[in-house]
Amino acid sequence: MDPLGARSQFVDIQTLPTWQQQLDEDGEETPLEQSDSLLSQQAFPSPFPFRPDINRKIILFAGDVALLNCTSIVNTSNESLNDKNPVSDSIHQLAGPELRDELLKLKGCRTGEAKLTKGFNLAARFIIHTVGPKYKAKYRTAAESSLYSCYRNIMQLAAEQSMASVGFCVVSTTKRGYPLEDATHIAFRTVRRFLENHGNSIEAVVFAVSDTDEPVYKKLLPLYYPRSEEEEKACLPLIPADIGNSEGEPVVPERQIRIAEKPGTLEDDSEEESLESDLGQVGNHAFARMEGDVDKQRKQILQGQMSEAAMQKQHQRNYNRWLCRARAEDLSDIAALKALYQTGVDMCGRTVMILVGRNIPVTLIDLEKALLYFIHVMDHITVKEYVMVYFHTLTGEHNHLDSDFLKNLYDIVEAKFKKNLKAFYFVHPTFRSKVSTWFFTTFSVSGMKDKVRYLDNLQQLFTCIKPEQIDIPPFVLEYDARVSSKMSHVIISRWNWHLCDLPFSAFFCLFPSRELWRLRWQL
Repeated sequence: MDPLGARSQFVDIQTLPTWQQQLDEDGEETPLEQSDSLLSQQAFPSPFPFRPDINRKIILFAGDVALLNCTSIVNTSNESLNDKNPVSDSIHQLAGPELRDELLKLKGCRTGEAKLTKGFNLAARFIIHTVGPKYKAKYRTAAESSLYSCYRNIMQLAAEQSMASVGFCVVSTTKRGYPLEDATHIAFRTVRRFLENHGNSIEAVVFAVSDTDEPVYKKLLPLYYPRSEEEEKACLPLIPADIGNSEGEPVVPERQIRIAEKPGTLEDDSEEESLESDLGQVGNHAFARMEGDVDKQRKQILQGQMSEAAMQKQHQRNYNRWLCRARAEDLSDIAALKALYQTGVDMCGRTVMILVGRNIPVTLIDLEKALLYFIHVMDHITVKEYVMVYFHTLTGEHNHLDSDFLKNLYDIVEAKFKKNLKAFYFVHPTFRSKVSTWFFTTFSVSGMKDKVRYLDNLQQLFTCIKPEQIDIPPFVLEYDARVSSKMSHVIISRWNWHLCDLPFSAFFCLFPSRELWRLRWQL
């Protein structure tokens, strides 16, 4: 049915506020209080800058995609195009039986592909059918590439057919097991890149979501579609390290082969820096970079015969392998512990990372996955100065990480982790933890000892980080309030005890006569 004859239950997208308009109506701009903070420096420009022209094309709609009067809407299905899910059921119910007959002629659809049919009785003129990938942690890279292909092929088809608007459902259905947040990152960056590079003819892109999906979409939209320069700067630290290539396509470093025209030749007047940049275009593997035998180099490291520069390269290769593993593995179980997360900025504008000791069940988790999660979260944070706040509050033996694990972590991470860490705030330490930390920072790692600050209460922490800039677990707040109250009571009790020990004549030197009689009555 033509959109002009749409029934009353259909939604006219012209009446829906755009993403840019939602900022003006709701005033939900991300705050950035430190105008001269490190976040405002232009040394690290956002890969997704503020573009009001693109934001005016984006619409977030909490409702049924089948009700939209877009030029086309998206239906997520299976390879046989007969999947039973809420989105497909609604589309088929409103479109009528003709849609099912039309789908039989398509003879299925492969994962990542997009196929077009008429909209029949829908307000939308067309339906674009796609098949999202089945998610398994073991094949995460393949799933990311397939999901990217879904969104890319839909946008490509819309542009080729000169469609003015596209209504997206959540392509990664619950049945397929794709983590919603990971899928949303891919969706947003793919659509954004397409609109930047090829989207002049597309006037509106609607993301139709359910009530349960809407909070995730609202949280991640500012990362890829910032609505002001301030929001762009504030969201920069939250953008994942892996943002794909110029089209948003996932990149696997191990599979990249770059061929330079003349990798071995240089101009006579070229300097050492141009040598590094030219060789950087060739590739990262030992063969491509014309390096020696990697196994031989490792043997030289063990024998202490390797140069400092060669050792740094070897360390960088080792870290890159860990980083690739961290990006490819499913770490959702570690993330669910909420032991490591980012909050606001400190008084100097540096990013604040929180580490909650009580949330680390060392005896119950895979420590290698914990190490991978730390690398995955911290890699993009450590490109600039940051501080860490460690809450040792109410930790037990089962929460204490082994010194060998910490030493291994320290040896694996890049130099930027250590260089840009400006302070490590140790909140609610015990005598034992202070002794252990002193031994570890003195004999196992270098350069950390001077960065550790022991804080007995939250008031000391608030002298470095404003309370509104830090997300503190409730049990830490309760413990700190209880301990602070107890300390105040002890101080008052000791003061009263000392007063009772004084000779009565001494009170005349301490209090006026009226206050003296009031105090004597209380004693």
